[in-house]
Amino acid sequence: MATTEHPPPSRLRAWMLEGLADMGKGTREAAPAESEPAHKGQRWYRVMCLTGVDYFSTLGYQPGIAALAAGLLSPIATIVLVVVTLAGALPVYRRVAEESPHGEGSIAMLERLLSFWKGKLFVLTLLGFAATDFLITITLSAADASTHLVENPHLTSVLHGKEMLITLILVALLGAVFLKGFLEAIGVAVALVVIYLGLNTVVVAVGFWHVVTAGHVVTDWTSALTTEHGNIFAMVGVSLLVFPKLALGLSGFETGVAVMPHVQGDPDDTEENPKGRIRDTKKLLTAAALIMSVFLIATSFITTVLIPEKEFKSGGQANGRALAYLSHEYLGNAFGTVYDVSTIAILWFAGASAMAGLLNLMPRYLPRYGMAPHWARAVRPMVIVFTLIGFLVTWIFDADVDAQGGAYATGVLVLMSSAAIAVTIAAHRAQQKGWTIGFAAVSAVLLYVTVANVIERPDGVKIGACFIAGIILVSLLSRLARAFELRVTSVTLDDMAERFIRDMASRKIRFIANEPDKRDKAEYRDKIEQIRADNDMPEQEDFVFVEVTVTDPSEFEAGLKVRGEVLHNRYRVLTLESSSIPNALAALLLHVRDTTKCTPHIYFEWTEGGPFANFLRFFLFGQGEVAPVTREVLREAEPDRARRPRVHTG
Repeated sequence: MATTEHPPPSRLRAWMLEGLADMGKGTREAAPAESEPAHKGQRWYRVMCLTGVDYFSTLGYQPGIAALAAGLLSPIATIVLVVVTLAGALPVYRRVAEESPHGEGSIAMLERLLSFWKGKLFVLTLLGFAATDFLITITLSAADASTHLVENPHLTSVLHGKEMLITLILVALLGAVFLKGFLEAIGVAVALVVIYLGLNTVVVAVGFWHVVTAGHVVTDWTSALTTEHGNIFAMVGVSLLVFPKLALGLSGFETGVAVMPHVQGDPDDTEENPKGRIRDTKKLLTAAALIMSVFLIATSFITTVLIPEKEFKSGGQANGRALAYLSHEYLGNAFGTVYDVSTIAILWFAGASAMAGLLNLMPRYLPRYGMAPHWARAVRPMVIVFTLIGFLVTWIFDADVDAQGGAYATGVLVLMSSAAIAVTIAAHRAQQKGWTIGFAAVSAVLLYVTVANVIERPDGVKIGACFIAGIILVSLLSRLARAFELRVTSVTLDDMAERFIRDMASRKIRFIANEPDKRDKAEYRDKIEQIRADNDMPEQEDFVFVEVTVTDPSEFEAGLKVRGEVLHNRYRVLTLESSSIPNALAALLLHVRDTTKCTPHIYFEWTEGGPFANFLRFFLFGQGEVAPVTREVLREAEPDRARRPRVHTG
């Protein structure tokens, strides 16, 4: 709600804040982008490539992780992973896309279950795990790309020991792409995914050819498997136990719904009912899951039977790069180098879907909660922030892929578990008994996997806790810094309230701030007498009472509706509902000033109690010492003292 004229921004500031509303639609800071054409979105298969650079790029390291975790059981454990993907995660996220079509994911679904500060803290906790997932995606993928680069036979001698520097450069380049523009990122993603999946198809085909022509490798594998585990039931049981270590293979679903706002949908889609976007996002999720499932099973099989076990271990040539090892071994170093370049490129750009998810998710929550500055809704400043955090994470973990794996898996699994719980609740509320039971079973599986992963790799939840603590601390500091900001987005008066304002505009506009109690005749009579006595005013002065009811004090921005009524056939009262009494009063005063061109006056009585305790009451509950806070909000909103509404306290 603008009240003053501001000088035009500098060219740098205008460039930084360009497209301010692209990722935070519906916010009141959209002015810099209003002249730009609306973003129409992309076809679903193109957006699938954006999320696919994260999802499909896990082929670069998933077969190696499966081999280390399950050994000879890797193909069977991967089949278990695929079953959970297609029968569990896919239905869950198809429902998430239906329930939350604007990219907020399951966080928005769970936000509706809780109110007040406990709801905000719960959302901040989930945002902490989302930040863990997405930021570690950026740094882990860049670190793995640098590993593939260093391990290339042609470059090992030159680049060995420079993994940290290479990773930092890759993270910086990713940030540079998003500073240039978001739509360019989708075009790059399409090219990378097509090339990478094409090269993987060649590697898988050649791998199966060698399996068929050297038939003994299959018999050797099955014999060793039977000797080690006995029967199929024991194999499945062990596969279920090691399944949590393979959870990175589920990593693409959260980014799939995070980039959902970029799916084109139908021409008649609306923000309230984007049915075309929902339908095409379901296609995106299903196609990505099916493609990835085929590749996961095929690659886990050929890498297990064709690569010696010792090569998967730390220091081995297939550690973290099993398919790259096969491409060099069976297709020569020339093809292997092309494969390495493709893998490096897609692993580097895997952070693009994570960056897109962060840019869509964070601006939808933190600024709305007052827990981030207004510029946090703009793309470019947030890209710089996330890139700098990526540098810090890379430095802390020394660009080590294995060290970041636990945090990555923890972030992925917590978000997937919350999504499963959210859709279970949604199905229960919709009285869909079958879906409720099915989603509850998926929730139980994902919770088991999450707990097992935390027990196995507690460093992951510790890192997630650091992100959560950081987000909560920064959020509270931001809320404190913006405590005296005018945060009413609009003011709407009903007919009676308009009549009161018009009537007062012909003389002095005087309001009395009143905390409603019994609302009887004596309350209003005594209040007027007290205000007249405290301010030494003559009896003929006319007043209108203003009463604010606090709704949810944890909310930051909202519109203000003003309703007028006459009580006891004599006293005119304006009633308002807001998250903060001082902000509501300040917004009303500024609105009256702007519509009547007169300076309104408002009268308070001092509140008993210490100033610090009263400030905490205002910060947490929207009330407290109302008079000085109202004046401070007015002072920040209107720098010109001559135009500022007058505040009187007695």
